[in-house]
Amino acid sequence: MLKLNVKNETSRLRAVILGTAKSCGDTPKIEDAYDPKSLEHIKAGTYPIEEDMVKEMEAVAAVLEKYNVTVYRPELIEDYNQIFARDIAFVIDDVLVKANILPDREKELDAIQYIIDKIDPKKVIRPPEEAHIEGGDVMVWNDHIFIGTYRGADYSDYIVARTNKAGVDFIAESFPHKTVKSFDLVKSQTEPRDNALHLDCCFQPIGKDKAILHKEGFRDENEFNWLLDFFGKENCFIISKEEMYNMNSNIFSIAEDVIISEKNFTRLNTWLREKGFTVEEVPYAEIAKQEGLLRCSTMPLIRD
Repeated sequence: MLKLNVKNETSRLRAVILGTAKSCGDTPKIEDAYDPKSLEHIKAGTYPIEEDMVKEMEAVAAVLEKYNVTVYRPELIEDYNQIFARDIAFVIDDVLVKANILPDREKELDAIQYIIDKIDPKKVIRPPEEAHIEGGDVMVWNDHIFIGTYRGADYSDYIVARTNKAGVDFIAESFPHKTVKSFDLVKSQTEPRDNALHLDCCFQPIGKDKAILHKEGFRDENEFNWLLDFFGKENCFIISKEEMYNMNSNIFSIAEDVIISEKNFTRLNTWLREKGFTVEEVPYAEIAKQEGLLRCSTMPLIRD
């Protein structure tokens, strides 16, 4: 049996699901793009190719193995994108929550069923159909659960709005001992620099008391300021619109003092090292073209 344990974003990682870029299919058609950044690259003819993305993901696998992390990979579905393991499920404490994702992606859950089968069935839950929630919007931070959402009345018009109020309520009801705090995110189907697809596109806690934040990702400035106060301004690294577009907040912690980051994030990586972090740099710029990065493609199962 797998005994799950995830209390926060940064404790020492022991087991993780890492997505796969193998057999990820052809470049999508314009009408099939899920997000504005993929759309931009499809139109420009710069959409990433499988060979490059496989290399990038293997670089991450190598870092995880270096730190003796047990790495699970999804079973392969032919011609299908299975990179973003974070979207389809997430762990809070010792419970795995199956996400209600875009219906086209249900197969991705089937591909990790062999791992779910190792978990006590009482510790696997799924929200009701009307509750939309994806792992990129959910951050466990000790007593708190931070959740990204979209509170606009036009929620149903946005394919980039992935977590609704019913999803937030479901988590609050399922984990009554936690303080659940939701954040209203800026969404755009057409301009990737104005689209916070998930909470981890504009915020991520790191270390014991620090965070990466992007102010323009929040529809309500008060909610951004709440996070700034919660972590303390001196502990926050504020990223620009361009850095948000390049996914600077979507790095991944192996431990409180070890972070996997993209090698081109010069300003961020310099700051992290100044703050005492070990930064394991990997190439991930091709995968970033699909509006997802390191946190999106990893799904922690066990942290110390």
